[in-house]
Amino acid sequence: MTPLHLEVIYAGDQNLCCFYMVEAVKSAASVFENELTWSIVEIFKKEGSRRFYDLSVALYGEENVRKYHRHAPIPSIFIDGKLAFSQIPPVEELEEYLRLLIEKKRQDQEI
Repeated sequence: MTPLHLEVIYAGDQNLCCFYMVEAVKSAASVFENELTWSIVEIFKKEGSRRFYDLSVALYGEENVRKYHRHAPIPSIFIDGKLAFSQIPPVEELEEYLRLLIEKKRQDQEI
């Protein structure tokens, strides 16, 4: 099974909301070691800013990003490129959601 990939939109350690979002993901990810990967999208670094732009365009469309400056929420969690959480979830809620996605992915691959 291809593992789920989580991306945390991150504005830096000085942003406590971002810090706690990463802590929630770290905690939940430890439960699903072989079934998911995760990374931090650091929006103020070159490679992160490009990914942040791409995720924002996928979410709102290019015109809304360029013309109206609509961007993905900071912090947020994207799972396989789709917005999953725009606020820090309780770890238990994140784990339950990941459990459901992993189970669905297994079932889809069995078909």
